[in-house]
Amino acid sequence: MPLQLTVNSRGYIKGANFPLQVNLPDNATLSMLKNGVAHLVPQLTLDRQRITDAEKKPLLGDDKLLTDLNVKSGDALQVKDLGPQISWRTVFLVEYFGPLFIHPVIYLLAPEVWSYFGRPFQMSSLQEITLVLVLIHFIKRELETVFVHRFSNATMPLFNIFKNSAHYWLLSGVLLAVGVYSPYHGAKAVRRTYSDDPKFLTFMVALWTLAELGNLHSHLILRWLRPAGTRVRKIPYGGLFGLVSCPNYFFEVLAWAVITVMTTSTAALLFTIVSAVQMTIWAIKKHKAYRREFGNQYPRGRKIMYPFVF
Repeated sequence: MPLQLTVNSRGYIKGANFPLQVNLPDNATLSMLKNGVAHLVPQLTLDRQRITDAEKKPLLGDDKLLTDLNVKSGDALQVKDLGPQISWRTVFLVEYFGPLFIHPVIYLLAPEVWSYFGRPFQMSSLQEITLVLVLIHFIKRELETVFVHRFSNATMPLFNIFKNSAHYWLLSGVLLAVGVYSPYHGAKAVRRTYSDDPKFLTFMVALWTLAELGNLHSHLILRWLRPAGTRVRKIPYGGLFGLVSCPNYFFEVLAWAVITVMTTSTAALLFTIVSAVQMTIWAIKKHKAYRREFGNQYPRGRKIMYPFVF
């Protein structure tokens, strides 16, 4: 039996006459419904639509049958315009590019700028190592974005590129670079401190490397779970997934904690705290989503993000 649906708007949508009448075959998917709406309201491309049922519950899974989403002929649905969209991949590439550009520039200019204000200094081994670690970290993130990550959603609101970029360009870019590449961490300032001890620096670099490799391994496990072009979700196993739901976030925080301890930089500490809080919030949401989706199949002993603790 064909599906005859009424679609109302949630909020004002310029140039559209609602309600819309959409007629679909009985085996129609959510994607087919969105295409029907886009045909009647061209500015509402598939990525800009959020369709909800009469109880304002979002309909998710573009490849799912409408009947499986409990949509019946005669139902009245609602569509919300999510606004201009941009791909997740583009946002990640832009936000990670910031520190890759900012750190070398400030590293090269810092001695001249500080000399102008009467504080000449020579870069220390600590500062050179920090620059290398930061560049490797964000080059890794760029490569993962292109070759490893598979996104469950193709796009996000366009405004997010400015919000997300501010976090990386300002905090891990300008703030961290200005804080670390300064006379306070220069060769003279760190002389005869543990920040100038080759054994200490070697240990910290080794710990940072383990954290980065653990992060990469976690991302690869997640990639292997999801076939290309799908939104399949499975329970991840292997590596630190045996202990926590989000080991990729744990290793990310660990890597930045290493840089914070190594540099004793207030700027690094601030960025690490902000990042840890944000990733912990994300981890809580993902952990709850795993438990909600997989129920008793999900390992009950797993912590959320920090092994044996939380």
